[in-house]
Amino acid sequence: MVKAYCVKCKKSVEMKEPKKVKLKNGKPATKGTCPKCSTKVFRIGG
Repeated sequence: MVKAYCVKCKKSVEMKEPKKVKLKNGKPATKGTCPKCSTKVFRIGG
């Protein structure tokens, strides 16, 4: 599982439904949601 920082929960959480995306500059990133509060979380670099 991929971890990301949730701003609302103020801690690092396991991403729910992680999805690989590519930024405008071509670098990889991962988008997902927080399993506790359903806020969108984002992590740069795979």
